[in-house]
Amino acid sequence: MHLPTEADIAAARANIAGIARRTPLWRLDADLPDTNIYLKLENLQPLGSFKIRAAVHAVKSRDPSLLRGGVIGASAGNFGQGLAMVARRMGVPVTIVAPDSAAKTKTDALSAMGARVIRIPFADWWQVLLTRRFEGVEGVFFHPVAEPAVVAGNATTATEILEDLTDIDAVVVPFGGGGLISGIGSVMRRMKPGARMLAVEAETARPLAAALAAGGPVKVDYRPSFVDGIGSGMVLDEMWSLIREHVDQALSVSLAEIADAIRLLAAKHHVIAEGAGAASVAAALAGRAGKGNIVCIISGGNIDAARLAAILKGEMPA
Repeated sequence: MHLPTEADIAAARANIAGIARRTPLWRLDADLPDTNIYLKLENLQPLGSFKIRAAVHAVKSRDPSLLRGGVIGASAGNFGQGLAMVARRMGVPVTIVAPDSAAKTKTDALSAMGARVIRIPFADWWQVLLTRRFEGVEGVFFHPVAEPAVVAGNATTATEILEDLTDIDAVVVPFGGGGLISGIGSVMRRMKPGARMLAVEAETARPLAAALAAGGPVKVDYRPSFVDGIGSGMVLDEMWSLIREHVDQALSVSLAEIADAIRLLAAKHHVIAEGAGAASVAAALAGRAGKGNIVCIISGGNIDAARLAAILKGEMPA
């Protein structure tokens, strides 16, 4: 894996233009001393997630003649939707291998877009990420994290942030596989080296915190929860060099804190965030991101209606 160059990111912006939106940066209404929280609202993307940036750029970067046999992706839903949208426009079949913990709203959306969805146990799904293949399915495999084009697509998020806000003390990014924080961090390290890059994990799976403590990827316990867009049993080896360079600290938030953040976003700003998307806000509201101008990436808004309803009623979804 290599860092995206300015030329790579410019190419990504050109490829996603007219498909992905330039999402707004909103200030959160919160009374916190010496702290301003800004929300990068990637939940407002056409498919409800930042993943559209990575998926569109990744597919459009490949030779179309190589894709005629089909497209394969491993995704909990958001990246897969981006692949499905581009594949449908190109008239090629798409298969998405999803973990059994994926939100039903995401896999239903994939099926509605014409994708073949195969749900498998999380441990088996993780092996698909490692091997980049799924037995019995032919096509070009697109990794949701560990591809240069994916990181470059994600980096376009940072260029937009810097166009809207120049004084930034920290950026809080939900941590799934590291592709988003590596993309954003590659721009921030170059343009705003003083801004701290903070990854946030749910308490139910903290592979990055463990890797930072150990000096490299190690296995951790993973407990599925309603926060399905982040968390795994281990940081990918092939992403470690980028992550180590672009992450200053790993923060942790509880499921209760994430649920509280989802309720606050809905009540104060009428913003619907999925668990992963609200995790950054939960960390900032708890003071774990420090003071100053804090940018929180609201990575997506694809949450099951039943789970959202339970959270809004003050309950903890299964």
